[in-house]
Amino acid sequence: MPASVLIVDDEPHTLEGLEAALEDEYEITTARNAKEAFNHLENDRFDVVLTDLRMAGQSGMSVIDRALQLSPQPVCIMMTAYGNVETAVEAMRRGAYDFLTKPVNLEKLEMLIQRALEKEQLAVENEQLHRRLDRKFRFESLLGRSPRFQQVLETVQLVAPSRATVLLQGETGTGKELVAQAIHQNSDRSRRPFVAVHCAALSPNLLESELFGHEKGAFTGATEKRVGRFEAADGGTLFLDEIGEIDSSTQIKLLRFLETRSLERLGSTKPLAVDVRLVCASNRDLPAMVEAGTFREDLLYRINVITLELPPLRERPEDIPLLLEHFTDEFARENALPPVEYSDEALRTLRAYRWPGNIRELRNFCENTVILKRGSRVTEYDLEDKFFADGPDTAPPRSSPLARQPLSVEENEKRLLRNALLQSGGNRTRAAELLGISRRTLHRKLARWPDLAED
Repeated sequence: MPASVLIVDDEPHTLEGLEAALEDEYEITTARNAKEAFNHLENDRFDVVLTDLRMAGQSGMSVIDRALQLSPQPVCIMMTAYGNVETAVEAMRRGAYDFLTKPVNLEKLEMLIQRALEKEQLAVENEQLHRRLDRKFRFESLLGRSPRFQQVLETVQLVAPSRATVLLQGETGTGKELVAQAIHQNSDRSRRPFVAVHCAALSPNLLESELFGHEKGAFTGATEKRVGRFEAADGGTLFLDEIGEIDSSTQIKLLRFLETRSLERLGSTKPLAVDVRLVCASNRDLPAMVEAGTFREDLLYRINVITLELPPLRERPEDIPLLLEHFTDEFARENALPPVEYSDEALRTLRAYRWPGNIRELRNFCENTVILKRGSRVTEYDLEDKFFADGPDTAPPRSSPLARQPLSVEENEKRLLRNALLQSGGNRTRAAELLGISRRTLHRKLARWPDLAED
């Protein structure tokens, strides 16, 4: 659908000429004075308002003032004679997009309208993106009912609106960056940048330049000035992941920033004031690193104003079924596939598993399961051997003969398959029903042991 343009001018020839020039590209409505323009603005929605400044009766300034009271606001462009440029500039100060002098250059006008509409579209898309981020990183998206996780969530809710520096501690994969984004998205900085830097992925020299930027010629290969991540995050939040990996030189510069709230690019002595909230994360024991002399004690004091310990998944097993359901549904929607279901035995097994990779490992498991299982039911027999590797003390109670045989998981599974085939007289459909698995799963398992199919 073409963009709609309201043209307001009390000169009939100008009005007709502008309409003829634009009607092939846009949906045009015309008004001969401010009063007519007000009626159109009240009854219709316009993407662009193009108005003359000097008109009989009320001026074009009143048209712009009325248009900018609407929601959503149209793009307003003023047309004026050379002697009234100062007034047109005042219109821009009050919210107009731009102005053109008469006689209007039609080519310039079309370019101006197109550029204005593109800018408005970007603004709309940006706002929609922020709304999606608000939904994605609202506190309710931090999933967990366990007391440990609820305690973390309560602290996040208290911390987010503040300006305090936050240190997130926890094993790899516990969701530290997700919590950092939630802190940012629920603060008054949410419309400003969230910039993440993974410190362990960069060498010390690259990290220092990446964080603080550099001037042209600061070092070999610095062929142009570079803005660092601190400057890029101005007004927003900078997330430093794995802060325990930074070297002593960068630690000193980081400490200086926290003390002065200013920085110097490499190769420069000019301080730059930057308004950045810092959220740091580490899977290492920073106090132990202080004792070992590899991390500055004064820097630790600066970054752990608020410390949040994110529990590993094995310490919040009651959250595992909730997370499985959430990620399974998410990947099913993304891939336009039906979600899988988990049997009670499978859920007990998955809940008892220690998940060394934490939420990241569980998320990957769900994506793999959704794509490979495609809506079927997941039983304990579909799970990899690793899920049963924690020993009898941590393995869940299981009703199948697998739990009663003093054999390995693989040997028990093979014996179950053989018994099912014997009881079904070799009927694979019936054997799958006896085992509570799909025929496809049975075929996949028989492919591992061809001798079973030959028995």
